[in-house]
Amino acid sequence: MDQVPGSPQEPRDTHGDDALPGCYRHADRSTGVRCTRCEQPICPECMVSASVGFQCPECVRSGNGRSAQATAPRTIAGGTIASDPRLVTMILLGINVAVFIAAQLADGRLVVDLFLYGGNVAYGEWYRLLTAMFLHQQIPHIAFNMLSLWWLGPPLEAALGRVRFLALYMLAGLGGSALSYLLAAPDQPSLGASGAIFGLLGATAVLLRRLQYDMKPVLILLGLNLVFTFLWPNIAWQAHVGGLVVGAAVAFGMVHAPRDRRTPVQIATCVVALLAIVAVVWVRTLQLVG
Repeated sequence: MDQVPGSPQEPRDTHGDDALPGCYRHADRSTGVRCTRCEQPICPECMVSASVGFQCPECVRSGNGRSAQATAPRTIAGGTIASDPRLVTMILLGINVAVFIAAQLADGRLVVDLFLYGGNVAYGEWYRLLTAMFLHQQIPHIAFNMLSLWWLGPPLEAALGRVRFLALYMLAGLGGSALSYLLAAPDQPSLGASGAIFGLLGATAVLLRRLQYDMKPVLILLGLNLVFTFLWPNIAWQAHVGGLVVGAAVAFGMVHAPRDRRTPVQIATCVVALLAIVAVVWVRTLQLVG
């Protein structure tokens, strides 16, 4: 059934007009920050934290022998601070919309070929665990999911970094598909990005707790969504719960990883989550085929 589911303050450049200069490496990016050594304009991507202010990559290399990449500002999860913290979110949104349009033009045939259907998955069509994450059949369904993605995605992408955010989204979506495959009836179809969206919701709660922010708004939103999940008809609650659990677990590993072992711990967290998903799919396949 359908699933419904930091960058620093930049001072203004004080010339005679309001126009800000472009970054010396990225001329199309206006900036009010200058390197404290050479005074060249630098955008957030080129800023390297110094004892006072920021320096450009060239001054860092010439001043202390360390690479700019090693000393560049990082997100709370260790990701690179991107100039546009919405890029991956927009790409995911675009894929969902493109698949929805294609499904409408195909007059339902594409939906039948791509939705999560336990009987098909058990006999080798494992790709449905992935394709169902990007498939929607009704306008209210995709509208709700994409609005949620647009609201939750950019802050998480900015906090985690692009690669980590994408890994979180995909693992949460697959976690939702895997639990739906495990617990739903083999002849019950399921589709939608709701599992991944619930994963982002769980990750947001984990991030807010890590930053010691007020968690009441996100907990209220999460509670309301869970109520709708279990009370509203024709909702695959298994996908919502699976996405929520995996998203929260992966986010916890990302934002709480020790700084000196951050990358290995985060990779291990993602690998463990993926192995758990594979194990669930394998067990269910044995049940249906055996």
